[in-house]
Amino acid sequence: SLLSQCHAGCSEVDSLTEAVAGEGFLLGCISCKRREEVPARATVDWHFKPLGEEEFRHIFHYDHPVADILHEDFSHRLVWRGTLNDDIQMGTVYVNNVTFNDTGTYRCTFHRTLFLPLSPELVTVEKEVELSVVTVANRELADVISEIMMYVLVTFLQLWLIAVLIYCYKKIWDEHEARQAKKAQAGQGESKDNCDGVQLD
Repeated sequence: SLLSQCHAGCSEVDSLTEAVAGEGFLLGCISCKRREEVPARATVDWHFKPLGEEEFRHIFHYDHPVADILHEDFSHRLVWRGTLNDDIQMGTVYVNNVTFNDTGTYRCTFHRTLFLPLSPELVTVEKEVELSVVTVANRELADVISEIMMYVLVTFLQLWLIAVLIYCYKKIWDEHEARQAKKAQAGQGESKDNCDGVQLD
């Protein structure tokens, strides 16, 4: 299951990890509070470590309502899609026009202040997403099987329809042949009666 934790009003769902080059991609990051009734305030930071490198780059910061893109490689390409108030629990960002250079590790960090009755409590939560970029999306096995079954069903229905049409045509032809045979027999009977009447005369 993708659901790793579940609290009232908030569910932590793992981000997808495969993006298609040239398309957009939603980098998911959710951090639920343990107690929904406790007021809180949070900021979110995103860091990125390209494939093969050791250091993370600070690429994005969100402090409601201000979103800042902090690295030129992501200039005009990151859009905040998370919580739209101070009590942030969803820190999702949308990446426009994904490139192969976007392959790597993304780290999402929540800096949350819980306003408890006695004193505020600072909580830091980190989550990572290993993103791979592909040319064409890899379809799930279930989707492939469903498509195959659909083609099989369509083919079967087409063959069944052809068989029904052949059966109906054959049945109609047989009935036509039977009617023609009856007409021929009736015609032969009338001709015989006429011949008998001529001989009697």
